[in-house]
Amino acid sequence: MTSTHQSDPANRARLRWRARRGLLENDLILTRFLDASEGSLTDDEVDALTRLLDLSDIALMDLMLARKEPEGADDLPQVHALLARLRRA
Repeated sequence: MTSTHQSDPANRARLRWRARRGLLENDLILTRFLDASEGSLTDDEVDALTRLLDLSDIALMDLMLARKEPEGADDLPQVHALLARLRRA
C-alpha cells in the first residue's frame, strides 16, 4: 500500500526539500505557498506540484508569473489549478 502525502511525514519533508530552488524568487513563492497550504494539499495537488518541481527554475518562474502556460505532459487540469493557487500566494 502506498502512503499518501498527508499521511507520511517523510513525503512531506521530501516535498519541502524539493521546493528549495536556485532562484530566490521561486524559493520565496514556493515556501510561502507551502507554509500556508501544505497541510491541505490533496494527492492530486502534490502530483501537480511534483510535476512543476521537475521543471528548470526559469521554466517554473515563467509559469508562476503567468508568462507562459503548461505545455505537453504538464498541460493538465490539476497543474493549471495548482498554478492558479501559486500565483495567488
